[in-house]
Amino acid sequence: MQEQELGQQLCPKSPRNILFDKYEMGRLLGLGTFAKVYHGRNLITNESVAIKVINKDHIKNEGLMEQIQREICIMHLVRHPHIVELKEVMATKTKIFFVMEHVTGGELFNKVFEGKLKEDVARKYFQQLVSAIEFCHSRGVSHRDLKPENLLLDKNGDLKVSDFRLSALPEHHWSDGMLHTQCGTPAYVAPEILRKKGYDGAKADIWSCGVVLFVFLAGYLPFLDENVMRTYTKVFKAEYEFPPWISGEARLLIKKVLVVDPEKRISFQEIMRDPWFQKGSNFPRPIGVPNSIENDQNKKDDRIGNLGRSRSGSITTSTTKYSSSSPPFFNAFELISSMSSGFDLSNMFEDKRKSGSMFTSKCSASAIMAKLRVVAERLNFRVVSEKEFKVKLQGKKEGRKGKLAVSAELFQVATEVEVVKFSKLAGDTLEYTKFCEEDVRPALKDIVWTWQGEENECELNKVENLNCY
Repeated sequence: MQEQELGQQLCPKSPRNILFDKYEMGRLLGLGTFAKVYHGRNLITNESVAIKVINKDHIKNEGLMEQIQREICIMHLVRHPHIVELKEVMATKTKIFFVMEHVTGGELFNKVFEGKLKEDVARKYFQQLVSAIEFCHSRGVSHRDLKPENLLLDKNGDLKVSDFRLSALPEHHWSDGMLHTQCGTPAYVAPEILRKKGYDGAKADIWSCGVVLFVFLAGYLPFLDENVMRTYTKVFKAEYEFPPWISGEARLLIKKVLVVDPEKRISFQEIMRDPWFQKGSNFPRPIGVPNSIENDQNKKDDRIGNLGRSRSGSITTSTTKYSSSSPPFFNAFELISSMSSGFDLSNMFEDKRKSGSMFTSKCSASAIMAKLRVVAERLNFRVVSEKEFKVKLQGKKEGRKGKLAVSAELFQVATEVEVVKFSKLAGDTLEYTKFCEEDVRPALKDIVWTWQGEENECELNKVENLNCY
């Protein structure tokens, strides 16, 4: 009743609320501290979706910008049958819109709250959880907040992992190769996280999966105590007791997972070979991220996502042929954002607009690379390196801080959309800005679809005036 009244307050009787001429906004589904979630409908496919609306000022004031950026990046990487799908990200000057898969079965926590699950049901959900998180790890993503509250059920009763706000990527590792941020829910986090030392995010996720499995089978937490410090002590010692109804095989598996020393903890590959786990197993095939740079050596046509190539600032004189037929898929926040109806979200997180150094193009990758070589010669730059859809250019004239050196790198964000990103490798920043604005823009105008930051004000104003917000 309260939700209905709130929905009427936010969306009084008014014309249909249409978002970017693509989605119809409907009733309010949920209300959080920084976001509202509405039911939506894709006007083209008639598909039911959930649309999370985030107010830019709220997250900016609370210092949550990086978290939002990371969530967008990660959810685009981890497309899997048992992970809630992020379909699209759109934005106006004041709001961000996450268009998500609409999962109608509710939280798995509600089922567990009603009591323990039957062992075959618990095994099914655990198999689906392991399949999803192992896939995340193959993409370099650690979830770091696995618990029944973040596990949803779809209309078919299958598990969907949600809430990647605390997830980490390889770039979040310190120089020791470990993660150091303490995060997660205390009852589910691994002991190495509580010890405030570096930890392996993947191994910490495995521990959390073990706690989740225990909760599925027992109906309660293994380490819970009224005193928080006693709870931590139990976690540090892996001190817990099995209820009598959990089978011997399930107990053996949980014991291998809830091992205090992460180096001795069972891996996902070993879990999937476990006799209890394999009963009735029917693993879903992961949905690969298209247009990645890496190829499976056994199946050259099956491409998998990667987290980016190493980038060297050194200038070399070698030229290498491309080993891939198309540029890598780019997973950084600003380019994932650029796929959203022409709106660049990165500017919403900055007080000042950056100089345009990135553009989208509908030309082929080979045509773009050829154009870059021609433009380099015209602007008195020489090509000093060309490799894997990345070209490095160096000016022939001395500047304030030596010769200006830049790189131009191609990425693919859609089937017929390429993105070119310029970066300064050496030289003066002001000279680089002038190079981008006064030299590159005019020279490339015949292949550019849109430059970063250019917005359609009519569309912005139309969306900004939606009655719901």
